[in-house]
Amino acid sequence: MSLLILGLALWYVSHLMKRVAPGARAAMGEMPGKLVITVLSILAIVLMVMGFRAAPVVDLWSPPAFLRHVNNLMMVFAVFLVELGYVPGKLRTKIRHPMLTAVKIWAIAHLLVNGDLASVVLFGGLLAWAVIDLILINRQVPDWTPPKAGPMRNDLIYVAVAAVLFGLIGYIHTWLGYPPFG
Repeated sequence: MSLLILGLALWYVSHLMKRVAPGARAAMGEMPGKLVITVLSILAIVLMVMGFRAAPVVDLWSPPAFLRHVNNLMMVFAVFLVELGYVPGKLRTKIRHPMLTAVKIWAIAHLLVNGDLASVVLFGGLLAWAVIDLILINRQVPDWTPPKAGPMRNDLIYVAVAAVLFGLIGYIHTWLGYPPFG
């Protein structure tokens, strides 16, 4: 569990530095700073995955089986929102923070179907990070100007790509021993 917690702590440091310690982040420089943050983020993910896989199973509750379907539906939306931030479409003008919203949906979806302590630490910890980051961003930059709308076909492309990515994510989860579909 210590690797999982260390990974989460590293994630918080790397992802909140710009908001909590902007001077320290600026002192790193643009490209060197991005490289450091990227390396820290990758290391955080590796530690979280290793820590999660090595954590003892301590069941806190047994989620009902029907929540798997709720999880999968939420995950389709989460995958869609992650990619929404990259290519302009009509929907991108409606959501200020699509990636943070995606992380929140992803974390809640996983908390619904995982009743063990390691899952609560991992998904609850990342949910807390997304909420904190969203609050900090909105306090520091309260006004938002939506980006220029792109063509509606981009939104339709998002849907198709989200479906393919969702299938790929499901396949990888099954390959890792966490079958999401049954």
